Amino acid sequence: MSDHNNHNEEQHGKKPGTKREMSRRQFLSYTLGGAGGFMAAGMMIPMLRFAVDPVLQPKKAADWVKVVEESKITNVPQSFTFQVHQVDGWYESDAELVAWISKGSDGKPFALNPTCKHLGCTVNWNDNPAYKDQYFCPCHGAHYTPDGKALAVAPKPLDEYAVKVENGFVYVGQLQANTRV
Repeated sequence: MSDHNNHNEEQHGKKPGTKREMSRRQFLSYTLGGAGGFMAAGMMIPMLRFAVDPVLQPKKAADWVKVVEESKITNVPQSFTFQVHQVDGWYESDAELVAWISKGSDGKPFALNPTCKHLGCTVNWNDNPAYKDQYFCPCHGAHYTPDGKALAVAPKPLDEYAVKVENGFVYVGQLQANTRV
């Protein structure tokens, strides 16, 4: 029986109950792989931070933009263009926006965004004879009341800009959900 055990030990090249040691090739593979992974992570972290940084920055409220003299505002909506400075991630630009501004039943001015809530086309005031004294979207037939309430097709009312009057001028601010309807 002892010959049989000796024969098995010679065949397998190890004694039963002993640990197998790491070869030089395995040691070098693990060492180089770990060092390479560490260096790759060292290069990736700054790139990841660069890509994610704009998302992590706190959002600031929109600045107030002077649009028109208060004396020029009537009960009939009028289209006014204004420019805002916007930062989108790493890209900064001066965008030209439009607002329909008129006086409400309370005599105070309000401003509506002309973007249709159905599919994003631009609405116009009193543009279609079938819908007199209403905002009308030429793309799909949505129409709205002078306060921006959706009458057909669109699921929501037109968005509203925050408005303030200061020193005889109308200023528009942050775009928000319509509070008039």
